[in-house]
Amino acid sequence: MSGHSKWATTKHKKAVIDARRGKLFAKLIKTVEVAAKTGGGDPAGNPTLADAIAKAKSQSVPNDNIERAVKRGSGELAGGATYESITYEAYGPSGVAILVECLTDNRNRAASDVRVAITRNGGTVADPGSVSYLFNRKGVVLVTKTDGLSEDDVLLGVLDAGAEEVNDLGDAFEVISEATDLHAVRVAATDAGLEVGSADISWLPSVSVSLDAEPAAKVLKLVEAVEDLDDVQNVWFNGDISDDVMELVTS
Repeated sequence: MSGHSKWATTKHKKAVIDARRGKLFAKLIKTVEVAAKTGGGDPAGNPTLADAIAKAKSQSVPNDNIERAVKRGSGELAGGATYESITYEAYGPSGVAILVECLTDNRNRAASDVRVAITRNGGTVADPGSVSYLFNRKGVVLVTKTDGLSEDDVLLGVLDAGAEEVNDLGDAFEVISEATDLHAVRVAATDAGLEVGSADISWLPSVSVSLDAEPAAKVLKLVEAVEDLDDVQNVWFNGDISDDVMELVTS
């Protein structure tokens, strides 16, 4: 599978002991607030909010923080900001294509910060549309591996909800669906007794660039620098990094 999938799994494990947990919490809370503002504060009638809350809870964000974010977004509580969703496109080392998704209340700050982080780490900002065509918007659910759980078991639990494929990533099973089926697949996985590690709408590459250790390290350094920005919610890239190389550069 793509380097992005392995990187997503690695990040999920790292987040448990991430020293920057406060920054991670802030990004998850922002997602909850925006989802509530866009579709209302009732998770039962707002699947995007339900997924955002589930993701926040999976990373141990306190319930009080989540509830306040929902109330700010729905207007029940004052103090909510107006966030704008912006996607930037770039090329990284070795020609790797990169998509950067931001939620920001200051477009100029976000654009400047993203550009500096990319150029300082060997990348170049690209024109809109020059990179995005290399990706497909998909729903991605990561199911934690447990003893005796097989790929077929996972597929059986989520197939009727719209799952397109299940891939073995080593420590987790990756379930891919159309973006519009993400919520249904996550719910189906939970109802089937599967442990859902994360559920996200992602941009998966249709064309990948194979990376050895040195360029992989450079690309991941750039990705981490961009992900560390306050306005950045997600970063996707089309680098194909083998298990051995990923272990070498992230150990």
